[in-house]
Amino acid sequence: MTERRVNSKMLLVGSMPADSAEGAFRAGAELFGDLAFALPDGETGPMGGWVSYERERLIRPSEDVVVISETPSPTGLPRHAYETPVFSVREGVERVRFGNWPRIDVAISSYQLFKELRDAGVIPGHLRFQIGLPFPSSAMNAFKADFANDYPRAEAGYEDLIARELPRLFDSIPPEDLAIQWDCAYETQDIEGVLAWTNEGAWERFAGPVTRLTGLIPQETLVGYHLCYGTFPEWPMYEARDYQVLVRMANFAVSESGRTVDWLHLAGPRYLRSEDRSFFRPLMDLEPGSARVFLGIVLPLDGEPGVKLRHATASRYLEDFGVAMYCGFGRQPGEDPAETLREHARVIRSV
Repeated sequence: MTERRVNSKMLLVGSMPADSAEGAFRAGAELFGDLAFALPDGETGPMGGWVSYERERLIRPSEDVVVISETPSPTGLPRHAYETPVFSVREGVERVRFGNWPRIDVAISSYQLFKELRDAGVIPGHLRFQIGLPFPSSAMNAFKADFANDYPRAEAGYEDLIARELPRLFDSIPPEDLAIQWDCAYETQDIEGVLAWTNEGAWERFAGPVTRLTGLIPQETLVGYHLCYGTFPEWPMYEARDYQVLVRMANFAVSESGRTVDWLHLAGPRYLRSEDRSFFRPLMDLEPGSARVFLGIVLPLDGEPGVKLRHATASRYLEDFGVAMYCGFGRQPGEDPAETLREHARVIRSV
């Protein structure tokens, strides 16, 4: 078996309650520098709405896309699914064409700041720069008007974009300094059959990109999969019956990605099911290979007592794992974002 390259106790999933990338880096380095293997830029500002960034900065500007309907949010960022725009592919277009990927521009800019802070000793030298990239079903989830016809054409264009923009990323950031996480939230819900607008073929919408996209990333770069059910607006959007679907997805990702998978993040249950052994039992079937497993069993609702309960239950079925927040927590900062970060560090250290 390939030697495991990630051995840390925790994973910072992505978004963080910070005002800027510099704020996220400084807080992350101070509070989690000895616990994590990589630091994200916190996905602050316009990126705070996760794939709403793709909707507004990537999809809406495309000449191949038309807006069918939208209900503007008074905050500027959608707070509920019904406040997101609904897109359709323009008639006659076989494959949507996208320009440059704005998320890559942000990553390149954030890395320069990351490197400056690391060179100055603010960020520990062992930490990599972490980027979260939405997987296709998550990024293209707003093609709801005629999903069967529109999604394949939008998804094909998105895969073209990834293949074109990843080399630009690696030209600007050394591959050995990167940790890339595929963010999959709508993929999981699609496979569970709870999305109202999708049709048959949910597994292929996840499995196909696994086999086509992950192998485009150089072996020097660490790669992980974040598998959860989203937090838009509640935690989670959908609560699974158990870990069965996430384990199946994780096993496929490890075996079929065409390169090493370095970590797996599997979101856990809501707090009321902390001691539900039936939820955790499918972890016995997990085959992570050399990937480090992080269970998303830290919740903002119940802190240290809750994570200890879930950790104890999970330990019956999985011997070795790290922990993480259920999802990114930039949209759940509480009254004091700095205190939210300190509390997260305290809870992580408690287990």
